Amino acid sequence: MNLRPLLLSSVLWMPLLQGACSDPAPEAYPTYQECFDDHTEVEKLPVMEAIVVCCIDHPIAGTKPACGLTKPDCINYLTANLDQTSASTVEVMDSCAEYITQMKNPPTE
Repeated sequence: MNLRPLLLSSVLWMPLLQGACSDPAPEAYPTYQECFDDHTEVEKLPVMEAIVVCCIDHPIAGTKPACGLTKPDCINYLTANLDQTSASTVEVMDSCAEYITQMKNPPTE
């Protein structure tokens, strides 16, 4: 039995199948506000979850994670990049605390 055609076929098809089964790259956004609006208005995520998801999962203007390495960095970033009416001060502070916690202890899949 000649296995050469089968082997050649599998070598050619495996990269295509692996690409089709892998997770897609997270959507990139040009601004943080666009990411936040998409997650709160379209996906209907709560404010805290939307902030954390945008900070961690999505490249914002080419940067991932977008919100810095410390809670003060995160607060400053959101103050500059999120409309005042999008989240309260408490929501920003709580979200940044959760963001830093998840950065230090990423969830396992």
